[in-house]
Amino acid sequence: MSAPAPRPLSPGDVIGILGGGQLGRMLAMAAARLGLRTHVFAPAGDNPAFDVATRSTIGDYADEAALAAFAQAVDVVTYEFENVPARAAAALAAHRPVLPDARALSTTQDRLVEKDFVRALGIATAPYMAVDDAGGLARAVAALGRPSILKTRRFGYDGKGQATIRGGADLGGVFRALGGAPCILEGMVPFIREVSVVAARGLDGAFAAYDVCENHHEHHILARTLVPARVSGAATTAALDIARRIAEALDYIGVLAVEMFIVETDGAQSVLVNEIAPRVHNSGHWTLDGAAASQFEQHIRAVAGWPLGSTARRGRVEMRNLIGDQAAAWRDILAEPGACLHLYGKAEIRAGRKMGHVTRVISE
Repeated sequence: MSAPAPRPLSPGDVIGILGGGQLGRMLAMAAARLGLRTHVFAPAGDNPAFDVATRSTIGDYADEAALAAFAQAVDVVTYEFENVPARAAAALAAHRPVLPDARALSTTQDRLVEKDFVRALGIATAPYMAVDDAGGLARAVAALGRPSILKTRRFGYDGKGQATIRGGADLGGVFRALGGAPCILEGMVPFIREVSVVAARGLDGAFAAYDVCENHHEHHILARTLVPARVSGAATTAALDIARRIAEALDYIGVLAVEMFIVETDGAQSVLVNEIAPRVHNSGHWTLDGAAASQFEQHIRAVAGWPLGSTARRGRVEMRNLIGDQAAAWRDILAEPGACLHLYGKAEIRAGRKMGHVTRVISE
């Protein structure tokens, strides 16, 4: 059975969302404002998206009967996280359009496939090599040097599934600590900034990008985003062009984020791609308060086949994640003039868990 072609939706139609976390929650809220209904499908657990969706289903991504029933109840399917099992995506696509589509998923779920895809477009990345076993790791380290970063090819995020290879490291032990899974070794990049471009591509091929974001991480988790990024005009132009080229090469529908490094050589800045996220992204949360149309509204517009919204920025913006018990300061944040608080409705505060974020917009 061939996958049904996507079509423009009408108000009152239903968007199915895979995943019940904070990204699914904010997508459902954006859809409701536009008169669209949402149906969230997620495994049992703490699913804050269920609180705001029109309808929710608890199910396993391996349960094809449950997925088929879910697909029949919606008009299009999207997702809040990229690690949707390929079999689940295929089962859904037999009944309803899945946007972004299977190609975007398969390309971005595997770091090696993703890096090869980016390089094939003539876009620079950090040096990398595939690592399938401890011997392969030794060969890769000999080629790329130390320090370098070993990452599992699949399922890593927020620093999970990776390890830094330093002098004296037990390579076999490091490989086993990551479960002996297929990996990729990446050479260290002497970057001066970590940035991202959050952009959308519509059903009609229209493209719209937000201003380049400057990102600061703590313990491998995004802590702070500044917009616009403090980078040169040439680097800004290059970063936006890279995002467009990637979206067009994937025939992408929806919002994606491209994470990049800014490298400076003899005073000139250049751009290297780090990773692609085929979904709304943490570094785009500032758009809820700092842009004409948020990344969540933009994604809903794109997968619904509607015109994309304006990405115009309302001022200089800072977004800070509230991680773990930082969310306990919610009362103080609410008392601060100009602070825009977003709490995700998660039932349990845990170290390293994203509980919310706060945005501050300063007029220019």
